[in-house]
Amino acid sequence: MNTNEINVGIDTSQKQLDIYVRPLNEFFSVANTDAGIKEAIKKLNAVEPHRVLIEATGRLELNFVCAAHKAGLPVVVCNPGQARQFAKVAGRTAKTDKLDAQDIAHFGEAMKPRLTELKPEKLRLISDFITVRSQCLEMSTMQKNRLKRMPKSVHKPINAILNSIKKEVEKIDKKLDALIDEIPEWRCQRDLLLSAKGVGKVLAYTLMSELPELGKLNRKEIAALVGVAPMNRDSGSYQGKRYIRGGRHKVRTVLFISMMSAIQCHPKLKPMYQRMITAGKPKKVAIVACMRKQLIILNTMMKNGTHWDEKMV
Repeated sequence: MNTNEINVGIDTSQKQLDIYVRPLNEFFSVANTDAGIKEAIKKLNAVEPHRVLIEATGRLELNFVCAAHKAGLPVVVCNPGQARQFAKVAGRTAKTDKLDAQDIAHFGEAMKPRLTELKPEKLRLISDFITVRSQCLEMSTMQKNRLKRMPKSVHKPINAILNSIKKEVEKIDKKLDALIDEIPEWRCQRDLLLSAKGVGKVLAYTLMSELPELGKLNRKEIAALVGVAPMNRDSGSYQGKRYIRGGRHKVRTVLFISMMSAIQCHPKLKPMYQRMITAGKPKKVAIVACMRKQLIILNTMMKNGTHWDEKMV
């Protein structure tokens, strides 16, 4: 192992970038903004790194990767599952943003992954297509709701709009498939999600674009983030009903829609749903519980970098 190589590990979040320089043992954080990224690139250029490794989150790393490419830094967009598995093998059990950055840098030094050869324009194009896709789905939902309220005399133009949106989404999916196929790390994420029962491209792309934290949090944290974790309403001796609230509305909506078909055939979720209904639970409560279960399964898959297994709990 060449200890003279300088590997930089970057742990990414929506608000900041936590950066560790190995083997110089330097650590610093910057805001995940244009100004913060500019500051980080200036510091990294000064140490002349052999690799700058940042995990593929689907969205949060894009601005840095584009700016780093432009500055001529040797960027590696790495697979989060591989980096995490490496940390476990190396004996790392604790987890903080600083430790994650250290693990990513160590992964780069030991495994020497190849540089990500991708033009920044393609990264931005993927991000833009995912955004437009989400907007199309929102418009589709609005039109479907309008279809329920409006008289049949105006259904024809509404259906025409829905068909037009559907065709555009299909075109976007084809373009996204082609673009994501060019990035091994993103292709791995997509294929991993699609391997799970009950997950189609709509849910997979939504999770990639709207929930980059998937695989980085524990089961309770990811459920709370999406808004499918039951919240207590207790005071003194009073114990109220548990309700879900807050969270990522877009993710929860798509997850709910996918669950309507998953409970019909999913080998884990169908029996779970039926048990809850038999026990007298309201259908909505049972569906939300299945949504939470599905999310936890997907979170585990992303965390371990493993495809779906029927034995998963």
